[in-house]
Amino acid sequence: MANTSSAKKAIRQIARRTAVNKSRRTHVRSSLRVVEEAITSGDQSAAKAAFALAEPTMMRAVSKGVFHKNTAARKISRLSQRIKALAAK
Repeated sequence: MANTSSAKKAIRQIARRTAVNKSRRTHVRSSLRVVEEAITSGDQSAAKAAFALAEPTMMRAVSKGVFHKNTAARKISRLSQRIKALAAK
């Protein structure tokens, strides 16, 4: 257990940051799930609309340090490819 006041403060800060990051991560995952469901259903217009909301959410999480930049770029790229593939069907 922490003995010094600075260590106790650090524990409080970490707990606060963890809660915020968990909330951000959940929000991103939910928005990505909406895009996935739209792609699975085959509705390209709904997928594009959901993707337009999910992309900035993902990049905002990157700027806050929740996800790595390349992870977000990879996910966005793959979703974009899948949405474009719906038009080919």
